[in-house]
Amino acid sequence: MNMPSPPPECPAHGLGPDGRQRLHGPEARRDPMALYEKLRAEHGPVAPVLVHGDLPAWLVLGHNENLEVARNPSRFSRDPRTWRAAREGTVIPADHPLGPMVTWWPVINFNDGPVFERLRGAVLDSLQRFDRRGVRRYVTRFAHQLIDGFVAQGRADLVADFSSQLPMLVATQLVGAPEEHGPKLVRAVRDMIQGTESALASDEYVTTTLYQLVENKKAARGHDLTSWLLDHHADLTDVEVLAHVRVVLVAAYETTANLIANTLRMVLTDHRFRASLSGGRMTLPDALEQVLWDQPPLNTILGRWATADTVLGGQQIKGGDMLLLGLVAGNVDPEIRPDLSQPVHGNRSHLAFSAGPHECPGQDIGRAIADTGIEALLSRLPDIELSVDDSALKRRGTLMSQHLEELPVTFTPQRPVGVPAGGTGPGPEQPPAASHAPDGVPAAARPRSPAGLQNLWPWLGRLFRRR
Repeated sequence: MNMPSPPPECPAHGLGPDGRQRLHGPEARRDPMALYEKLRAEHGPVAPVLVHGDLPAWLVLGHNENLEVARNPSRFSRDPRTWRAAREGTVIPADHPLGPMVTWWPVINFNDGPVFERLRGAVLDSLQRFDRRGVRRYVTRFAHQLIDGFVAQGRADLVADFSSQLPMLVATQLVGAPEEHGPKLVRAVRDMIQGTESALASDEYVTTTLYQLVENKKAARGHDLTSWLLDHHADLTDVEVLAHVRVVLVAAYETTANLIANTLRMVLTDHRFRASLSGGRMTLPDALEQVLWDQPPLNTILGRWATADTVLGGQQIKGGDMLLLGLVAGNVDPEIRPDLSQPVHGNRSHLAFSAGPHECPGQDIGRAIADTGIEALLSRLPDIELSVDDSALKRRGTLMSQHLEELPVTFTPQRPVGVPAGGTGPGPEQPPAASHAPDGVPAAARPRSPAGLQNLWPWLGRLFRRR
């Protein structure tokens, strides 16, 4: 049967007809953190909720409960074909906002067991072939090109002009796509992730573009993720290669763009953060981890299904029920963080990249993109300041994430450095070399390591003291 039209929302509470809280209502969009805490107070670490179309689900709020779900695929499957609602005839329309996230694909996100192990092995092996120094050189090149686009104006929106573009520009190079595809993929991937009315069309554009990429790489291999997946001994099909290149692009873009924007906002607005960073007690990687705790790039991950009747957080979960991993709620669980004002330097037990066998395999590359991009920006613009009050900054909320709409800043205008399309500044451009070249192909020369962080802290110190 077709999915019924959702009934009118209760304007006060956004409750469905069965009393479950809607996660797609105005209350969730306005202040999701307050809503999560209200649900925690009412239901404990696991709360009954409704997602788009009033589809029932369970939102996992507790830190330990999130780990329990993520680390036990035998109890909580990643395969959407386990979903009881779909088995009983509920049809997700083609234009449904959650369609791309609940439609099965031959990809690691939607599999468990031996199939998952084969696919994840191919992805991990291929990602590990990237020389991290080479990746950082790509980040540096694109960061300076983006900065050159606005540096002479003395003002910029760091969301539109920087954080929303840098990760995809880098990712398109890593997968071997033509550089000109970057801007269009940026728009399409963000639209798809946000679950807008045009999400299906954007999903179709991304898939079509990557299909052509796979066809091109079958004819001419390169030093890139697509080529390495095609050559991997796991013998991936063309569809499997396409699907995983797509996953890497989406993951690299969504999480890293938010991480960059959230970290830049903290640098510009949070007094505790600025004092600690300028005082030398926190490195930039430490700062990124603090942001991953307090403002993870994804609020929730939709897509776990109970394989049988079970109990989680005191709730009776039926076989086939949908669960959502509440990453941001789990990170502020009072059971593990009773005092949120205390820093968590060096602690990577947050849920920002999930956990268990489905933990994000490319998180180190994401950290490298954020770390290197922010370093380049702050080094080029030492007197950068937020041009509006922090309270004026707005976020656009979706079921999965919260995005800064803009981050307007001002700084002393400068002349562009004129980084050429094929260069990273002084010295020749090098591609991200493979740590281990495939048989018969010589390894590319290792590029020089980028400049360290030693020059960043005095600049930040002057900035913070002046402000």
